[in-house]
Amino acid sequence: MFKNPESHKAFEHLLEGEHPPEDWSASFQALWWDAKGNWEKAHAIAQDLGTRWGDWMHAYLHKKEGDLWNARYWYRTAGMPENQESLEQEFTSLFNALLRE
Repeated sequence: MFKNPESHKAFEHLLEGEHPPEDWSASFQALWWDAKGNWEKAHAIAQDLGTRWGDWMHAYLHKKEGDLWNARYWYRTAGMPENQESLEQEFTSLFNALLRE
């Protein structure tokens, strides 16, 4: 059983570490690496998730990178329209979607 963060505040507190908690789900670990500025680690996790949320995270990461063609592909794969939120807002939306799972 994963012990994911209970709130965004708890998540932010744990950004002070060098690695995400090992007992977090891969999805929360991808968000953690992204928040720490490690696009490569976040991307490696997101592309291996094989879930709708993982495809959305994958789209977000390519949008963040500036590869909009690739981002649009992953939004379609996730079954959703291209997200028009700012990167900060979309990160929060991704986080909140995980909390609701």
